[in-house]
Amino acid sequence: MAKASNTSSTFTLPNTSTTVKRMGYGAMQLAGRDGNKFVWGPPPDVPGAIAVLREAIASGVDHIDTSDFYGPHITNQLIKQALHPYPDNLVIITKVGARRGADGSWPHARSRQDVIDAVHDNLRNLGLEVLDVVNLRLGGLTGPEHEPFEEPLTALAELKHQGLIRHIGLSTVSARQLAEAQAITEIVCIQNFYNVAQRTDDSFVDALAEQGIAYVPYFPLGGFSPLQSSKLNEVAASIDATPMQVALAWLLHRSPNILLIPGTSSVQHLRENLKAATLELSGETLAALDSIGAAAA
Repeated sequence: MAKASNTSSTFTLPNTSTTVKRMGYGAMQLAGRDGNKFVWGPPPDVPGAIAVLREAIASGVDHIDTSDFYGPHITNQLIKQALHPYPDNLVIITKVGARRGADGSWPHARSRQDVIDAVHDNLRNLGLEVLDVVNLRLGGLTGPEHEPFEEPLTALAELKHQGLIRHIGLSTVSARQLAEAQAITEIVCIQNFYNVAQRTDDSFVDALAEQGIAYVPYFPLGGFSPLQSSKLNEVAASIDATPMQVALAWLLHRSPNILLIPGTSSVQHLRENLKAATLELSGETLAALDSIGAAAA
């Protein structure tokens, strides 16, 4: 069941002084496309991409999710071009653990040297001396895979000790992998596939909330069946909101440790998404939305 929460509230990463608003922005969609190569090359409208980033900050967004393998390098370079020197309160969250093949693929890049190189690439392309949060990407596209990760995570922990990283997170992992990772270094956030229709992580979200660890869902409209999409559309129409706004608002209501990073390359869609932070959902609406996930269970 979704739980009532203050959807416009803030969240402080565990054992840190880093506090962010729960609604952020994901920069992946700012990169372009080259045939079947997605998130590849510069966008067709560079000034438009820069305008989206500046509008996000002007609207109060204080954390941006990115990676140097988006493009590759493109989104970080756009962020630097649009926002550097950065506002004092801006938290930039990036990720490592993959690279881009010439064919547009996303092969793993998890050796010690891969991680070191990736951190330095992010620092250089963002124009930073220290990265606020670095997520180690594991697993597949939508779910965790039980695989060794001690080498890349230890490398990140060493870079944190050197002062190049402030905090470390994980992406696409299980509860068991989190426990294994916590034996190596402190973890402040988890980024996994989760939304109103895809509820596999329900118990994980609650367990992380008890630990004070942020949960950052990706694909807020991913993996919906046609029936589930129809139900979401019906609920959205009944409260005069867009399906994306309702999906995001449900996530904010779900648990106070959930942070959102919806992405878009449109200023209009950015403004629509940000309105989800002020969208209140009644008990009846929450029950209707919960039934979408229950139908898939």
